[in-house]
Amino acid sequence: MSETTSHMSISLDGFVAGPDQSLEHPLGRRGIELHRWHLDEPLHDADARARDLLLRPRGAYVMGRNMFGPIRGPWQGDWRGWWGDEPPYHAPVFVLTHYEHEPIELAGGTTFYFVRNGFDAAFARASEAAGDRGVDIAGGASTVRQALAAGVIDELVLDFAPVLLGSGERLFDGVADPRLEPIEVIHSPLATHVRYRVGR
Repeated sequence: MSETTSHMSISLDGFVAGPDQSLEHPLGRRGIELHRWHLDEPLHDADARARDLLLRPRGAYVMGRNMFGPIRGPWQGDWRGWWGDEPPYHAPVFVLTHYEHEPIELAGGTTFYFVRNGFDAAFARASEAAGDRGVDIAGGASTVRQALAAGVIDELVLDFAPVLLGSGERLFDGVADPRLEPIEVIHSPLATHVRYRVGR
């Protein structure tokens, strides 16, 4: 059976995005500080290993609307995601939303599908599309929380940045203990990367 994964950068106080997400601040104010470990060059060997985990090919992805873009309410304009004409997914991506939207097909094999009937429906479609290549829960916080509540994540990777954000989007608010078992820890001056097996 294929595995479902999720990989999130997180502050020491539990936030995966800063407050006030917007077009100018896609990760919220100061949220970019959580991602220095894979944005600054040259990469430390540990950060390169974690980046390879982050970018490993998956058969399909599930993400929340806030991760797809800054638009709230009914869809407006021609927003096609943060990633340009060739997003890094190269697979179907199922976006949770309350509003109807036609699929968006982009270069490199990425097509965004918009799912209006909840996480379970999006995950079922992603699982079918992925086959034995596995599904990744791409974020953001709310979507990962829903996946943990549904018990579908097998492996969770957290990149702990030595940052205190103080506010924003917490990853584990309202989540029952997922019984995380550390199976690998690697670290650099910019982050401590922990792979967890998620209990059932």
